[in-house]
Amino acid sequence: MNKNFFTILRFIEQPGRLFDDLPKTMMMRKPVISLLVFLFLHSAGQAQQIDSVFFNLYTDSLKKGTYNYINVDGRYSSGRILPLTDKELKFSASGGKFHRNSLYIDSAFREEKVKVRATLISNPAIWKEIVIYIKKHENNEKLKTLEEVLNQPSGDSIPAKKKKKNKLKTYKAI
Repeated sequence: MNKNFFTILRFIEQPGRLFDDLPKTMMMRKPVISLLVFLFLHSAGQAQQIDSVFFNLYTDSLKKGTYNYINVDGRYSSGRILPLTDKELKFSASGGKFHRNSLYIDSAFREEKVKVRATLISNPAIWKEIVIYIKKHENNEKLKTLEEVLNQPSGDSIPAKKKKKNKLKTYKAI
């Protein structure tokens, strides 16, 4: 039978004697190889550091009286870009209060813009600042209630589209 088969059987019966038939020089290499593997894995984990941060806003203005999500992405040394949270960033603003990544602007706020700063906690030398304007016109449009939507006639819910005439030009063969 195969020598590997007997080695596996010996390991099952006596797990401590697996390396008995290896030469002593091979046994001495085991700690060195383990140390090299540990150092490689440790350095690979350390290599993923954030090089820069930038804002990736979902809107061009902030709304008063609500939480406005401030999205900040980080570019890692590997080139990978991932969103960052309040665990990696310290947020500050010239107006309003932060709750995690969301900035709450009070409805009584009178300024026309807010300066928002995101600083990397692990390296405060890496930060980004942006000016975001406050929405000036309130959206006073009254939305229909659930009851109004359910009780309206079915033809009123979706506006009819105009049919376009097919204007194909025909050419005469010469």
